[in-house]
Amino acid sequence: MAGRIPSSWMDELYARTDIVSVVSGYLPLKKDGRRYWGLCPFHHEKTPSFSVNSELNLYYCFGCKAGGNVVQFVMEMERVSYLEAVKLLADRIHMPLPELQEDPDYERRRSQRERLLSANREAARFYHDQLWTEAGKPILDYLHNRGLDDGVIRKFGLGAAIDQWDSLTEFLTGKGYTQEELQLAGLIVIKGDHAFDMFRNRAIFPIIDQQNRVLGFGGRAMGDAKPKYLNTADTPIFNKRKGVYAINLIRKARDLKRVILVEGYMDVVAITQAGVVGAVATLGTALTNEQARLLKRYAPEVHLAYDGDEAGQHAIERALGIFETEDVPAKVLYFPDGLDPDEFIRMRGLDAFRAIRPMSPTAYWMQRLRLQYELNTQEGRTEYAKACAELLKKVKEPVELENYLELLSVQTGFSREVLIQQIGVSHGEKQGQNNPSPARETITPKRQRKADGYRTEQTLLALLATGRLPEGMVKETDFTDQDLKALAARLIAGETPAAIISDAESDSLRQAAGEAFSLLTEGEKDHAADIAADCLRNVQMLHIQQQIQAMTDLMKTADSPEKRAQALSEVTVLSKELAQLKQQGR
Repeated sequence: MAGRIPSSWMDELYARTDIVSVVSGYLPLKKDGRRYWGLCPFHHEKTPSFSVNSELNLYYCFGCKAGGNVVQFVMEMERVSYLEAVKLLADRIHMPLPELQEDPDYERRRSQRERLLSANREAARFYHDQLWTEAGKPILDYLHNRGLDDGVIRKFGLGAAIDQWDSLTEFLTGKGYTQEELQLAGLIVIKGDHAFDMFRNRAIFPIIDQQNRVLGFGGRAMGDAKPKYLNTADTPIFNKRKGVYAINLIRKARDLKRVILVEGYMDVVAITQAGVVGAVATLGTALTNEQARLLKRYAPEVHLAYDGDEAGQHAIERALGIFETEDVPAKVLYFPDGLDPDEFIRMRGLDAFRAIRPMSPTAYWMQRLRLQYELNTQEGRTEYAKACAELLKKVKEPVELENYLELLSVQTGFSREVLIQQIGVSHGEKQGQNNPSPARETITPKRQRKADGYRTEQTLLALLATGRLPEGMVKETDFTDQDLKALAARLIAGETPAAIISDAESDSLRQAAGEAFSLLTEGEKDHAADIAADCLRNVQMLHIQQQIQAMTDLMKTADSPEKRAQALSEVTVLSKELAQLKQQGR
């Protein structure tokens, strides 16, 4: 979906999407008046402060101040981009995307996609059911022998492709799926007049996406069959470069501090069973840039927990480069004795796993460099120090640099000063002493609103958002706060609250809108015009009071009797206007 989405199309999406239904798919809601309430999914709480307004198609938390429309909610819950959230909502109500509205082939492709997803779902159930049969017992025994219990087997939906040529083919064709559909989904192979299952005599690992849709499968061979792991090829619903295994589980974890990226499906299942949260794996391929960007949505950093053998270390080196390119903070979990995460946690336990200190990329690279040189010789120490100096040129933080210099000095015997010279940057310059950078403006997530009358203007904006005020009653000039004035102008121009929040130019503007649009009680909405009149009167009174104060200050500083007399006259007129407004209020 290239370019900007037409506002008319988005308005239709908002009109056809029930935010209560969408939010209810993620958390229980209870109706109270015209609003729905639940425990906020964005912060921990015991008393519900998260409200959903079906009338305005908005949500707002009175605890953490999170708020927005249905698109923002899906973005936060699914950790997807704006366009991806729009696509998910559009698919939910079978609404073609703008460029597809005039595409006569759209409905066929959408129907085909749904058929393939449905076939995969049926296949996953079939494989799982087969695991508990006599034919599937050898595969179940294999999983048990690998240390997996029935609980984690069910959690991941593991299954068995039994040692028969066409058991899945017969099952799914019996459900009404054609052989062409099953071949397109990557479930069967057709050669000439014969069709047979893609996976046979393998332990099955369903690959499930963030929306709990089965996209494909990984199969681990029993015995000496090759390849050891067989994965679904790319299909219209599956691209192995863009997803990761177990993403459906980590999307449910809130406040996840890190994602642990391992090499294989079995590693994910085993360490999850042991109590590790946030483990995922790539899908039979080396890490891709698309997968790195996907993981960035779910946690502030990624810990690489690849196998301890040399192949695993080379994979770490490549992955660190990709994470650096994609600006994803990454660290390394190094397993001794060439162990993989599954082996390590089974042999030494969860506490030992948690005790492994994540290594920064720089520390890891230094460790890898150390293996290339003989540090028991002067020549080896010299070359090692020079190689590390090149590496340390990239370290930006002075404190981190100091730690690495101390370690390198111990390893090589060179003084800190000599190592700094080798790096080629003086310590003072490294700390920015000679090139001070301008101080950054501190930005806080929650703006402090202390201006007099802000609450009144906020209420006035909330009333305007209800659409229940007479046309022309409220004007943009009635607002002094710049954010509220901008929001009012868009409401007066006919934009919906949901659309305004969607297009908010900044987080502060979005927060101001969410807070204001969720301000009113149902009773206040029923008396919107009367309350708006009171608000306008209060705004006017405040403006007059500010003018009186300005004239009073002028009287004190005026340099002539004429200017003081003029200021006094204006104060008298303004005071009468203020008295009249107060009388109207009574």
